[in-house]
Amino acid sequence: MIVSIEGIDGAGKNTLVTALRERIDARVLAFPRYATSLPAQLADSALHGRMGDLTDSAYAMATLFALDRHGALEDLNAPGLLLLDRYVASNAAYTAARLRDDAAADWVADLEFGRLGLPRPRLQVLLDTPAELAGERARRREAVDPSRSRDIYESDGGLQQRTAAQYRRLAATGWISPWLVASPEDSPGEVATGIIEFLGTIS
Repeated sequence: MIVSIEGIDGAGKNTLVTALRERIDARVLAFPRYATSLPAQLADSALHGRMGDLTDSAYAMATLFALDRHGALEDLNAPGLLLLDRYVASNAAYTAARLRDDAAADWVADLEFGRLGLPRPRLQVLLDTPAELAGERARRREAVDPSRSRDIYESDGGLQQRTAAQYRRLAATGWISPWLVASPEDSPGEVATGIIEFLGTIS
């Protein structure tokens, strides 16, 4: 059973995953898998300006992120509850935002769930954090941890705002599976409780 935690950079995904792990027994996987996945490493190099004009193609970047997830199929299909820090919706939201085309989300779904055969999540959780607040968090994180330097996606305020809007559209339309939407006023503990309650209705 897959629960994916979604949101723009700085939304608080890792904080929520930590709160959930304190309450339930679950495995955790974060995408992109920069430490172990060649497609993710290539995408990271591109996002930091080391792969020429690769980032000019939204489709090329989306394909690299999709191949990263495809490389984790064994973990994604393993039994038990799996919490994901980003999943396919992230690719859908960012790609649609980059192309300024809602239909790009369907292209991503066909690529990842269709051609690559990734399992669908049972629940997707959107941390609906305003882009300004998320950006400030990302800047503070970068200031205290040099290894977390922001890439060109994270540094693009307009892209972050459009991606946040795309996430809201995905949640509002119930893209792929049910969604739970959390506002910045909801504490990680409150959101975790809501997720656990939802899982109780389908277990």
